[in-house]
Amino acid sequence: MKQELEKIEKEALEAIRAVSDPTGVRTLNARYLGRKGIVTGLLRKVSGLPPEERPETGKLANKLKKRIEKALEKAVQVFEAGRDKAAEDALDVTLPGRPLAGGRMHPITQMTQAICNVFQRLGFEIVEGPDVESDYYNFEALNIPRDHPARDMQDTFYISENIVLRTHTSPIQVRVMESQPPPVRIIAPGKAYRVDSDISHTPMFHQVEGLMVQENVSFGDLKGILTTFVQQIFDEETSLRFRPSFFPFTEPSAEVDIRCVICRGAGCRVCSHTGWLEVLGAGMVHPAVFEMVGYDTERYSGFAFGMGIERIAMLKYGIEDIRKFYENDLRFLEQF
Repeated sequence: MKQELEKIEKEALEAIRAVSDPTGVRTLNARYLGRKGIVTGLLRKVSGLPPEERPETGKLANKLKKRIEKALEKAVQVFEAGRDKAAEDALDVTLPGRPLAGGRMHPITQMTQAICNVFQRLGFEIVEGPDVESDYYNFEALNIPRDHPARDMQDTFYISENIVLRTHTSPIQVRVMESQPPPVRIIAPGKAYRVDSDISHTPMFHQVEGLMVQENVSFGDLKGILTTFVQQIFDEETSLRFRPSFFPFTEPSAEVDIRCVICRGAGCRVCSHTGWLEVLGAGMVHPAVFEMVGYDTERYSGFAFGMGIERIAMLKYGIEDIRKFYENDLRFLEQF
C-alpha cells in the first residue's frame, strides 16, 4: 500500500505540473480527489487492512491527499494570476476615455424655451398652473358658461362633472388676476388636453398663452408685441396679418397669420397655396372676464393671446406630422 501511495503521488504531481489550463486542473481534481477518485478509493481501502497497518497507512493516505490538494490550489492560483496579468496587459490605461454621447433637449422643450426667452425679454413673467382644473377656471371664469356653444369646440376630458383636464392654459391667467392687481404681464406655458388625434392634433399638446393688463393697453400694443415675437422666432422678413375671429374671453378677437415660411407667400402645399399660415389666436380681454376677477373695466384694459407650441415648432423646423414629436424615434429627435 505504501508503494502504491508513492506511485500515485508521483504521477499526480507530474500531471499537475504538466497541466496547461484551468480545465485540466478541474479534470485532475476529479480524477484524484473526486467522489470516485483514485485517492478517495485508497482511503476507503484502509478500513480493509489488518489492524496493525491501518494507522500508518491512513496517515500516509491523508498526507497524500493534502499534498495533491495543495498542488492543485497552487496550479489554480498560477492560472488566475496569468489571467489577471493578461487582462491588465490588454487594458492601456494611457488611452483617452470614450466620451459619452451627449443628451439633447426635445424639440418641444427647445421651442418652449425659445418662446419664453422672447417674451421674457419683452418683460413678461413665466407662471404655471395645475393640469387638472375645475370647470369654473377652465370655462366659467373665461366667459364660457355651461350652455355656451364654445364648449363644443373644446372636446374636453372630464374627470368628473366639475373637474376637467385643462383644455388650454388660460385658467392660469384667471388665477393670476385673482391673486394680484394690475399691472399684469405674464406668459403661461404648459400642457393642455383635448379629445382629438390626427396628423395635426394630439390628445395632449403644449401651449403658451400670454396676458397683459394695465391702464391704456390697446390692440396696437398687442400687434406690436406679437410682431416682435414672430420676427424673433422666425426672421425679420416674416410679416403678419390679423383676421377677425371669435373667442369667448376676448373682444375683439383675431386669428394671427404669418407669411408662409416655406414659400415666402408664393403659395405651396403647406399653406394650401394661400401664402399664409395661421399661428395663434389673440384679442382684447373681454370685460366679463375682468368682472369675474374684480378688475375695474373702466380703468384697466388688456390683451391675451395663445399658441400651440407644436404648431410653431412644425413651421420652424419643417415638420409635417405632429405625431413625430411623441414617437421617440431617435433618428428624428437627434436632428435637433
